[in-house]
Amino acid sequence: MPESNKLNVLGTALEACCTNPPTGYFRDGFCTTIQEDSGTHILCAIVTEDFLNFTKGRGNNLSTPLPHWNFPGLKPGSKWCLCISRWLEAERAGKAPFVVLEATHQKALEYTTLKMLQKYEALV
Repeated sequence: MPESNKLNVLGTALEACCTNPPTGYFRDGFCTTIQEDSGTHILCAIVTEDFLNFTKGRGNNLSTPLPHWNFPGLKPGSKWCLCISRWLEAERAGKAPFVVLEATHQKALEYTTLKMLQKYEALV
């Protein structure tokens, strides 16, 4: 993976978002992406109940466990790599979850500004 794929929105080394359960397109804990990742899972979020209900209403139920995918389901406070488009949609609806800047891939800056992401910065 090129070095630029390992940087976060702050321009420093990309940190892991969550390894239990493993998140990210590659399920390695990091919010990285490749061209085949149609969802562009590059934003590390700490999900809220509002967001989980919002995304479920949009057809993406992240709350329900899927044992055959080894997915326990997310609860408020869980960290997860989200599709940048879903996060932006939730932001416009007033339902955006918190963002872990150190674990959000710098590619997110192609979709939104650092200032916007900082409004939702999770203090971890």
